[in-house]
Amino acid sequence: MSEQHISPAAVSTAAGLTPIPGNVDPMTVARPSLVDGVTPREDGRIDLIGLPKKRIAELFEGAGLDVKAAKLRAKQVYHWLYHRGVTEFEAMTDIAKTMRPWLAERFVIGRPEIVEAQHSSDGTRKWLLRTADAHDFEMVFIPDADRGTLCVSSQVGCTLNCRFCHTGTMRLVRNLTVGEIVGQVMLARDSLSEWPKNAEDSRRLAALMDDIGDDDDEEGGYHPSGRLLTNIVMMGMGEPLYNFDNVRDALKLVMDGDGLALSKRRITLSTSGVIPQMERCGEEIGVNLAVSLHAVTKEVRDEIVPVNKKYGIEQLLQACADYPRASNARRITFEYVMLKDKNDSDDDARELVRLLKHYKLPAKVNLIPFNPWPGAPYECSTPERIRSFSEIVFQGGISAPVRTPRGRDIDAACGQLKTAAEKKSRAEIDRLLAEKEAALLG
Repeated sequence: MSEQHISPAAVSTAAGLTPIPGNVDPMTVARPSLVDGVTPREDGRIDLIGLPKKRIAELFEGAGLDVKAAKLRAKQVYHWLYHRGVTEFEAMTDIAKTMRPWLAERFVIGRPEIVEAQHSSDGTRKWLLRTADAHDFEMVFIPDADRGTLCVSSQVGCTLNCRFCHTGTMRLVRNLTVGEIVGQVMLARDSLSEWPKNAEDSRRLAALMDDIGDDDDEEGGYHPSGRLLTNIVMMGMGEPLYNFDNVRDALKLVMDGDGLALSKRRITLSTSGVIPQMERCGEEIGVNLAVSLHAVTKEVRDEIVPVNKKYGIEQLLQACADYPRASNARRITFEYVMLKDKNDSDDDARELVRLLKHYKLPAKVNLIPFNPWPGAPYECSTPERIRSFSEIVFQGGISAPVRTPRGRDIDAACGQLKTAAEKKSRAEIDRLLAEKEAALLG
């Protein structure tokens, strides 16, 4: 990022720029030109992915259908898009054959382009994805014995510049659109073959959703029924609360029982502490909250999480205490990366307990061994130091498990995401893809 900071007030909205708050001063980034929430395509067709049922009906009506027919077709198409995961109108068997070409001429069912897919030795998968305007970003799937978690990105790059995070060394290019965010979940379902294959699958999923109530415990009441993808975390590239509207609208599609049908209990949004948007997140989205804390003093957090200079620790913890519907059943998760001789002393652990108890927070602390990357300014704490830190927090009555690093061998672990486009040349990626295709054909 340049040393020059640009005030949003000095930027004309007519120039098509969107102000996005940075770590100290706001910065501006170009975004795709949207017309009523729709990104124009060169071929003139409209991509329906990312649009809610009402908006689809409006587009159908604008394309020539009467109001009643537009609502009916929108309901049918919405079901096929988000519940069944089809990628062609021809697969929508309850829509008349003569109607399907009409849809295909005017609309398209998009997905982010997959540039590269990597598999870790521990089962973790990472995808390098590309937007329609040729910007790259990443998503990660982490399988466990009792769950499968998809780590979803909200921005191309990041503006927070957290010093321990590889993504933070990237420049922020732009926010991801609603379609690009929900498209990641849909791509994962494609890759895992987890769309309902028939009406019976759909009925089973509907019955499953009926059993999911807002009062269920976070760990109970949800039975994934053999699904691999059971959880979503907004912990990929970017700060979700700096792209609030698009993240909210995408997660509404994910949580819709008529659509992707994932319980809000199985969705976690991670923020570095964008306090003005945290209350809105609880009220308008209602998912679980994770906070990147990483330090217990102003001096250290100012260094490693620079947004702390704008929103301090005390302000952040008060905002957590005020988070709508936080309770012992819905504890706030505090992420804490373990950095050698920086934030890992016994005194740091005791101060963490004191702070969480002072604000009476229903909390869980995830201790994250630092995942190294080339040029990183820190080292990971020793296993003994991490164990001592964890024991002190546990003794203080707060759960403090140590997260097992996953996907390190493909740079998919926490804090390691940085698009392969910045690490590999386009020619190298093309060569690797050609080699894979040749191996499959051979």
